[in-house]
Amino acid sequence: MTAAFSISGLCFTYPDALQPAIHQVDLDIPEGAAMALLGPNGAGKSTLMDLILRWKKPDAGTIRLMDRPLADHSAAELGRLMALVPQEEQSQFAFSVVDYVLFGRAPRLGALGLPSRGDVAVSYQALEEVGLSPLAERSVMSLSGGEHQLLLLARAIAQQTPILLLDEPTSALDPANTANVVAILKRLHRRGATLLFTTHDPSLAAELASHVALLQGGSLLAEGPTGEVMTGERLSALYQTPLHTLRHNGRLLVFRSA
Repeated sequence: MTAAFSISGLCFTYPDALQPAIHQVDLDIPEGAAMALLGPNGAGKSTLMDLILRWKKPDAGTIRLMDRPLADHSAAELGRLMALVPQEEQSQFAFSVVDYVLFGRAPRLGALGLPSRGDVAVSYQALEEVGLSPLAERSVMSLSGGEHQLLLLARAIAQQTPILLLDEPTSALDPANTANVVAILKRLHRRGATLLFTTHDPSLAAELASHVALLQGGSLLAEGPTGEVMTGERLSALYQTPLHTLRHNGRLLVFRSA
């Protein structure tokens, strides 16, 4: 497979920290994969995502995006290649839902920076994709937590990038909204989108990911296809609690010993 991201020898240490947050990480993320960065809190998942987003600069090592050094891509190019769905985002202004989604079109706007009818149509299509089209004219300030997470996903979809990055995409959602978001992401993945998401939930990784990278203490413990990497033995070592995996009706299930 062609790699969407190729990461080699990546290291990063926060100022005044005694231990590196990311230490000698080598990881290829295949184009078209749904890759979970899986590990407990403090494993280095968010730091690795920040490095991929170019929000932090590595102390050593390289990241290549679509076979070019990440640093060689302009900000506009990055905005046309990858879109971010953050864990949370607060709006200070009462934008309408559709206007908020239109922000996802920014990397594709012309010289005047004004959205066209086509941009508006794409935004409405993104709202339809996530089931928010009936709320298009509502204020974003009136949305529930679950609706706001769907809004962030719609904005990323409207960006029309081949890669979606998601930070803990279901951590604040109830079971119904979690199932909805997972169904949407599965649909996008089937259409060819590359997904890269952080999670501390092995059940989410088992449900959504085609590939998994296990992180602990800033180091990569294992990576590869989900069914090969997510064994009970590895997960038990990762989370320091007895965990087991089971195949049932084609699904990988993760459960804890009583």
